[in-house]
Amino acid sequence: MDVRTSRSSAGMYEIFPFLLIPVLIYNLLALFSAPSVAGSAEPSLLATLRAEAFVMPMLSGTTLSLGWGDLLILLSIVFLLIEVIKAPRTASPSIINHMLSMGVFILCLVEFLLLPSFGTSTFFLLTMIVLLDAMAGMAVTIISARRDLDVGGVAGG
Repeated sequence: MDVRTSRSSAGMYEIFPFLLIPVLIYNLLALFSAPSVAGSAEPSLLATLRAEAFVMPMLSGTTLSLGWGDLLILLSIVFLLIEVIKAPRTASPSIINHMLSMGVFILCLVEFLLLPSFGTSTFFLLTMIVLLDAMAGMAVTIISARRDLDVGGVAGG
C-alpha cells in the first residue's frame, strides 16, 4: 500500500461526518416510500419505520421487538461514538469535520421544520444526535487544544 494512499484514506476518515449515513438512509426511505395509501390512517414512511426489523425472545418471557426506526437510531448512536472518539484531534481535517457536522445538523433542522415526511420522532431523535455530535465535537476539540497549549507552555496560568 502506498503511503500517500493511506494518508488520504486516513484524511477522509477524519473529515467525513459519519452521522451523514443515517441521515441519508432516512432521506432515501422518505424519497422512495409511497404516499399514504387510501383508507390508511398512517403514511407508508411511518409504517416502514415502525415495522418489525428484529425480534428477540428475552429470559423474562417477553419479546424485544425493534422497528426499522429503532435500528436507525441505534446505528446513529454507534456513529456518534465514532465521532466522539475522533473529536479530540486538533488538526485541520478534524476542524473541517466539525464544520461538516454542523452542516449536517442544519440540513436535518431544515428538513425537520419544512418537510412533512421528516416530522417524525425517529427523525427528531436523529436530528438531536447530530446536534450532540456537532456540539460535543467542537467542545472536545476546544478543550483538547487548550490542554495542548497549557502542556506546551504557551498559555500562562
